[in-house]
Amino acid sequence: MLSIPVKENDNIERSLKQFKKKFDRTKKMKELRSRREFVKPSLINREAMKKAIYKNGKSLTED
Repeated sequence: MLSIPVKENDNIERSLKQFKKKFDRTKKMKELRSRREFVKPSLINREAMKKAIYKNGKSLTED
């Protein structure tokens, strides 16, 4: 559970910003979106391979 300590004279907007930043770092929304539908493991592996090929090609062109 996320908690943000709020002092008496602290701005609520600043506290909300801190909360949102902490929430984004936990990557819960990304996990929830990925769980909306089942993705076959072969498709996950295929996407990972495509991403690796893209990154490898990009690093080769930079050098």
